[in-house]
Amino acid sequence: MVVLGLMSGTSADGVDAVLVRFSRCCPRPRWRILASRFSAYPDPLRQELVAVGQGALRSSAALLDLAEAVTEAQAAAARACDPQGLAELVGCHGQTIWHRPPAQRRRGASWQLLQGPLLAQLLQRPVVHDLRAADLALGGEGAPLVPAADEALIGRTGGWRALLNLGGIANLTLIPPGQGPDRRLPVRGWDCGPANTLLDLAVARFTDGREQVDAGGAWASRGRIDEDALRAWLQEPYFQRSAPKSTGRELFGQSDLERRLTWLERAARERGQALEPADALATLTAFSAAVVAQDLARGPRPVELLVAGGGTRNRLLMAELQRRCRGMIVRPLAELGIGESQREAMAFALLAWWHRHGHPGNAPSITGARRRAVLGVRAEPTPEAGP
Repeated sequence: MVVLGLMSGTSADGVDAVLVRFSRCCPRPRWRILASRFSAYPDPLRQELVAVGQGALRSSAALLDLAEAVTEAQAAAARACDPQGLAELVGCHGQTIWHRPPAQRRRGASWQLLQGPLLAQLLQRPVVHDLRAADLALGGEGAPLVPAADEALIGRTGGWRALLNLGGIANLTLIPPGQGPDRRLPVRGWDCGPANTLLDLAVARFTDGREQVDAGGAWASRGRIDEDALRAWLQEPYFQRSAPKSTGRELFGQSDLERRLTWLERAARERGQALEPADALATLTAFSAAVVAQDLARGPRPVELLVAGGGTRNRLLMAELQRRCRGMIVRPLAELGIGESQREAMAFALLAWWHRHGHPGNAPSITGARRRAVLGVRAEPTPEAGP
């Protein structure tokens, strides 16, 4: 069966689309990528999504317009990736604008902006969407959902294998070995903390919005890393929590950036200096690597770390991962046949395929849900009238 996966992540830069053929149901399918495409959001749409994702107040009418604009952008990305309409099913994550993990006296909730029935109608294909709600209803975090798919798509090796996604947020998957005493342990996964969210916001701040990313990490590479700041930041409550845990812009957004920049400015003044943007970017880049390294150091120790996501293009970030994750083989996931921007969209294609077959898509060992569940809601198109 040919399935189209659509993913737009915390960075809100656009939509990753992957067209995949799946066979041999169900826990570990055979797969082949037929096509993939990234479609950038128009800049005004991206700016509005970033603002709303950090709590900016908008009217109900504005949010309705935003949901429609996101849905139309998802449809355009689907057509660009699959112009011949080969997909029989679409799995669409939607655009997260707020994520609220469960707390002691409060249920978890997560809002992925999308009009699923409209997307099904625009594409004339069934669409599986709202993929986090069932896990949240069972007391889970609702995230991350990709690790269960990682195990199915990537498989096991002789030792523990880690997969790292460097999108807006850094999240990890730990896959047990295929042999030995740990082979019966479940797959694990969690959100480590910021990857590109703070970096991108800092670049926009330092350039008055003229630039959105530090291309290749070139700007940060000219700066000095404040290791004292990193040691202090790594003691913050989120980074000391054990999994399951999930997060997003609601925690690591503009206000968090301003707090960290204030910290760095104060430290620079104490040295009799002014804070240079390059130094701030170098420290924030190293911070993204340090939160991952700290989590991995808690064990079990992986043999290799496979890295995907837009952060793989940041040379300083990759170098910091190599430096801080000593003893691990750090290499791109692309070496296993899944490109840096294909992994998450492919995972949501698989979740849609699992939904069709009634196969659970979550993992309590990852999200903390009370049990496994089939994920998503299926929206069916109404056939368009003929001429």
